Amino acid sequence: MEPIVREAMEFDVVVVGGGPAGLAAAIRLKQLNGELSVCLIEKSAEIGAHILSGAVMDPRAITELFPDWQERNAPLDTLVSEDRFLLLTAKGSRQLPNALLPTCFHNDGNYVISLGEVCRWLGEQAEALGVEIYPGFAAAEFIEEEERIVGVVTGDMGVGKDGQPGPGFQPGMELRGKYTLFAEGCRGHLGKRLEQRFNLRAGAEPQVYGLGIKELWQVPAAQHVNGLVMHTAGWPLASDTYGGGFCYHYGNATQPHLIAIGLVVGLGYSNPYLSPFEEMQRLKTHPAIRPLLAGGTRLAYGARALTSGGLQALPKLIFPGGALIGDDAGFLVASRIKGSHAAIKSGMLAAEAAVAALATGRAGDELTAYPEMFRQSWLFDELHQARNFKPLMSKGLWLGSLLFGIDQQVFRGKAPWTLGLTADHGKLKPATQCTPIDYPKPDGTLTFDRLSSVFLSNTNHEEDQPCHLRLKDPAVAISLNLALYDAPEQRYCPAGVYEIVTENDAPRLQINAQNCVHCKTCDIKDPSQNIDWVSPQGGEGPIYQGM
Repeated sequence: MEPIVREAMEFDVVVVGGGPAGLAAAIRLKQLNGELSVCLIEKSAEIGAHILSGAVMDPRAITELFPDWQERNAPLDTLVSEDRFLLLTAKGSRQLPNALLPTCFHNDGNYVISLGEVCRWLGEQAEALGVEIYPGFAAAEFIEEEERIVGVVTGDMGVGKDGQPGPGFQPGMELRGKYTLFAEGCRGHLGKRLEQRFNLRAGAEPQVYGLGIKELWQVPAAQHVNGLVMHTAGWPLASDTYGGGFCYHYGNATQPHLIAIGLVVGLGYSNPYLSPFEEMQRLKTHPAIRPLLAGGTRLAYGARALTSGGLQALPKLIFPGGALIGDDAGFLVASRIKGSHAAIKSGMLAAEAAVAALATGRAGDELTAYPEMFRQSWLFDELHQARNFKPLMSKGLWLGSLLFGIDQQVFRGKAPWTLGLTADHGKLKPATQCTPIDYPKPDGTLTFDRLSSVFLSNTNHEEDQPCHLRLKDPAVAISLNLALYDAPEQRYCPAGVYEIVTENDAPRLQINAQNCVHCKTCDIKDPSQNIDWVSPQGGEGPIYQGM
């Protein structure tokens, strides 16, 4: 095969990823210097299509980015009107008095939003400032020259399953920048490789993650309390498994009476029989939850991993020629269940550092001002205050809640110690040491199966292309995962991508890559780290509406 000849485009800054961090960075670059050439690429078919979050937004960062966001009609329409925190048992619930809740669970002044819609709005603001936005282009590789990142290569289109160019082959392009900012979201596939290439995790704790599974419902008006933010802990998860539910009421004139309901399951769980998807379906059957959805219609479904390690799990943020921002680095405040404000702020800080470096002719040097400004920012203070949340909650619901309450109420987040973390993939116990979980069959009205749920995510992949879920050693899926853990990938994947089939009287792992919603759970939780998620063709994956 002859070498591929690629076209190249030159920019001052290339931004990889059209989520809140990437868009905020691009916007801030142009706000500070309108003459800069800024390119942003996004692997989804349109800005916002791959964005999934609860979501309750703290407006602090977006107010710094656009003090007049209300006059600009940003889609922050539903001010939080009430907080509720419920402790669930199998058949009952108890609401904790708000006076006993740590401040991280109070949402006064925050907004219930669709983060996808906020990103679409941010995309409009970026384009109005002159940012060149290219949705449908996935960054497949980074370009390194003289030990410095100088841009990315977008993925080739029209490559067949055999890895050879097909009749519709179109080579990817080189997008070169004096700086490249990586904002791919949680467990970005290039961010992971950059961490390895430049040893960015040296001295950091292992990153840990949760899997958020969300459904969007439209319910009868009588069951809707606009602005209600409800969180749950306890059932259906066992007390030794970190996680909790959320139920957010919001809406607008076009789509009133919406409820975003979901479950976040910490991926450090130990029972290989646990299925986060099935746990989410069980949550909806609880007596405190079922009445809220009765008579309603499920409009959308999706799933996405999120970082939750906090301050001590952040990698080094910079390397020659670029930086990690947003959830690609791990900027999420797990105790508050919020990341969008942190993503926006990190993107702004990186942009400010890049503008200063370009103005002084230091293009390509490490953006040392970025981590320095972060350490002086309110974002650092917020992450520092919450840094022990995930380590403490890993001790179990009851003990962890007690210890975190002491950490926040007595020490005000300023305890003279910072606790360590353990990587999620090493926590599974052998199947023989665990009890299988008997999940009820879906009823098709309140609870559903994976495939009908994936249908609502509008997920699509061209089947004649190389599989974007790569096994480093296919034999390990059977010799280790099936033999020791009873193939947990069949259960931790929320989209039914992985299944064990029998072929010639022998088990084989089948990968249904066309179902993938790009949640990255397999890349995180596989016990031998045998699964490598890489980007499929640009424009593929889910197309979330209203999520």
